[in-house]
Amino acid sequence: MNFAELGGAGMTSARTRARLVDRLKQQGIRDARVLSVMGEVPRHVFVDEAISHKAYDDTALPIGFGQTISQPYIVAQMTELALGAAKHEKVLEIGTGCGYQTVVLTQLFKTVYSIERIGGLSRGARELLSRLGIYNVRLRHGDGSKGMAEQAPFDVIIMTAAAPIPPENLLEQLALGGRLIFPVGTDEQELRLIEHTEAGFVETRLEKVKFVPLLPGLA
Repeated sequence: MNFAELGGAGMTSARTRARLVDRLKQQGIRDARVLSVMGEVPRHVFVDEAISHKAYDDTALPIGFGQTISQPYIVAQMTELALGAAKHEKVLEIGTGCGYQTVVLTQLFKTVYSIERIGGLSRGARELLSRLGIYNVRLRHGDGSKGMAEQAPFDVIIMTAAAPIPPENLLEQLALGGRLIFPVGTDEQELRLIEHTEAGFVETRLEKVKFVPLLPGLA
């Protein structure tokens, strides 16, 4: 997808996105593929026009339904961790939201499967991804806490909502050499990485984060 046609002016310009990339470098993002995609994907089209001037700030923003679009650094960090998986064929995203992280992943993985429990967000993301010409994605309105067992195993599973405890049921859907990247906790949250190795599952604690909670069922 060539995003240049969505370029925009002022706060949504290519120059503004270049400043975002520079800031991500300063924050420790090193993978050139991730930096390139973060500089190309127009974050302003994923938020309401009234707050589009804030789209390239390093902050989460509201997207309706009590949900948020994650801050660019977290999106870049989780994507960089995802690229550490043995294969880049299939990724499962739990929590489509507005579709921003989804689109970033579609530029780096062969096929992205994404589940969103809130119908309004799922419909909005489907319409936007269609308008952007993104076709290597499979969207579902469903309960993300269950994953998508019939499409498993996945090379990467990314959760964009925080579970109260590590989601053991999702480990069953993770391919050997795969990575599960997720926030865990309630009041205090932490980003973690679980790698599926020959010797078993290896967990790494990363840093403090703040995500919306992972909820079961549909809305």
